[in-house]
Amino acid sequence: MKIKVGVIFGGETVEHEVSIISAIQAINNMDRNKYDIIPIYIGKDRTWYTGKMLEDINIYKDMDLLKRYAKKVTLCKKDNTYFLVNTKGLFRKDVAELDVAFPIVHGINVEDGTLQGYLDTIGIPYVGSRVLGAALGQDKVVMKQVFAAEDIPVVPYTWFYDTEYYTSKEEIEKKIKKLGYPVIIKPANLGSSVGISIARTEDELEKSIEEAIEYDTKIVVEKVIENMTEVNCSVLGNYQSQQTGVLEEVMGADEFLSYQDKYLGGGKTKGSKGMASTNRVIPARISDDLTKEIKETSKKVFRALNLSGVCRIDYIIDKKNNKFYVNEPNTIPGSLSFYLWEPAGKPYNELLDDMINIAIKDFKNRSSKTYSFETNILSNCNGLKGSKGMKVN
Repeated sequence: MKIKVGVIFGGETVEHEVSIISAIQAINNMDRNKYDIIPIYIGKDRTWYTGKMLEDINIYKDMDLLKRYAKKVTLCKKDNTYFLVNTKGLFRKDVAELDVAFPIVHGINVEDGTLQGYLDTIGIPYVGSRVLGAALGQDKVVMKQVFAAEDIPVVPYTWFYDTEYYTSKEEIEKKIKKLGYPVIIKPANLGSSVGISIARTEDELEKSIEEAIEYDTKIVVEKVIENMTEVNCSVLGNYQSQQTGVLEEVMGADEFLSYQDKYLGGGKTKGSKGMASTNRVIPARISDDLTKEIKETSKKVFRALNLSGVCRIDYIIDKKNNKFYVNEPNTIPGSLSFYLWEPAGKPYNELLDDMINIAIKDFKNRSSKTYSFETNILSNCNGLKGSKGMKVN
């Protein structure tokens, strides 16, 4: 019997289109002898859709056509079975049954634990990190604070909220000046390099901060490592065990790997195949000792952030001082970083198999834990009078 996999993608996020690309890639590489694939597209208005036509990336060029023929659905649980349900009209109609959900989403409102929390509420098994890991991996400030506790190296930085910038601008600019120009300014909760820019002067700083504030309430400013190499490492596993793929050295056309480089073909590659189209060198041109150290650090990051499934951890190597820093993790990386596993002997379809198997194994393990009690403390409660003397924690 085939496993019914609901691939969830899209959402109200600036990385909406990137998610579509990653999801269609994965759908096209899933073993249809093992899986019944049910595409689940979340529109920018947060409406959920399903339908066979969603597997064709060309349908997203005409959203009116998509909304006309795809079925609006919601996810629900009935008798320990999970269904996509069409609620249009007077009667509920079951559209598709699911065994496991596979979120392939990027960015705030979906990758950040929001979607994961909803899936946990329904109770369905799902691929990837749970709420805590997803949230930690999305917030660039909180993740750095976790890294500091675990002695994981990060570049010098400062951070602030948008309201603090408008009320304490001079104080914040002094902190940034202590870092030393140039600096890189980032929205704390976005990915795919959206809203990120480099400032080399105070005048550029103000413009860069204003741009970042358009996307987020929390801003992080980091010291730029100028003589640097960017390398990425993908990790597959859960809290029990982790394995790493081949390291890549990223060759961006801009000063940092921009959205243009990643998805619009800003380098030599035209068109877009997601992160798979980015200019890169595999394996990264670094020493065996440094490769080993980065792989071990990647496992440490994966465990510290409570991650699961596959992630990609991005690094900056300071070539002048021979140091490396964790830049950020991607809890659901573009293209699921399959291109870092194929050179290691794991084809994309096998990577997807592993991710689904991990999700099912983790769900069974969690199901064996105690989350509630059969007893009801309210059964002996006689209204408010019966609650006198009861201590509620």
